[in-house]
Amino acid sequence: MPGLQAPTGLARRARRLSDQETERRMLRAAVRMISGTGLTVSLDHISLEEVIREADVARSTVYRRWPHKDLFFSDLVRELARTATPTLLAEEQQLISRIVARRPDWLETAELRQALVAELFRELSLLDFEALSASPGWRTYVALHAAFMSLTDGELRRQVQAALGQSEREHLARVAAAWEYLTGLLGYRLRPGLGATFADLAALLDATMRGLVTMADSLPELVSQRAAGAAFGDAGPAAWSLPAVGLAGIAYAFVEPDPAVVWDAERIAAVRRRLAALTLPPG
Repeated sequence: MPGLQAPTGLARRARRLSDQETERRMLRAAVRMISGTGLTVSLDHISLEEVIREADVARSTVYRRWPHKDLFFSDLVRELARTATPTLLAEEQQLISRIVARRPDWLETAELRQALVAELFRELSLLDFEALSASPGWRTYVALHAAFMSLTDGELRRQVQAALGQSEREHLARVAAAWEYLTGLLGYRLRPGLGATFADLAALLDATMRGLVTMADSLPELVSQRAAGAAFGDAGPAAWSLPAVGLAGIAYAFVEPDPAVVWDAERIAAVRRRLAALTLPPG
């Protein structure tokens, strides 16, 4: 009827949420709150009363489900572990499209295609590094791993370890799929004599990136220092960040131009269209 509004606050809670719905709302509310600031190792900055207000649930139901604050935090750690792994950025796809648009002739010769790949490595590595460094999700990820190492409860530790492992595997599978798609599009392949997979490449790149981001807290020159040169087939001398040099070096150890790819006019036109409107597998 006109003028009626959906019940909120006490009126909505009067419907008596089930214990399962209360649990779901509480965990989601806590995850939302942590997502804004990042997790600290101790979890002491999380107020159970604030979570209750954010979740809009009854205190009595919450304390029936979790008689002690530590019990709620145990469930929260498990919930965070399921989705704690940092993800790829939508901005990556936009950056790739902008790089490709700079020069219409990027795909015309083998040398220019090599220069395009080098430029993608150079700029994407720095973008990912800077974005990950500034991400609350990254702080949560680091803190969660530190908290996991300090867990003494054997069963909780095993559950968190399993959740973190599953989250890592799913994340790396998406990263590997993105690399496989993009390298194939650009006419590259895994080096056949290496015996490695895109999953191996994704794991090594991810581990290196996270290590660099961790080190940058105490060594900020990792962000600011630049190496000038054309070590990876650049179109000309360029300023390479140290993370970009390291990550590009790993990538080039795994991939090479595929000699079976024929770069005729039809393929060049098709690749140009797909790069201009790139949609990578979600990371």
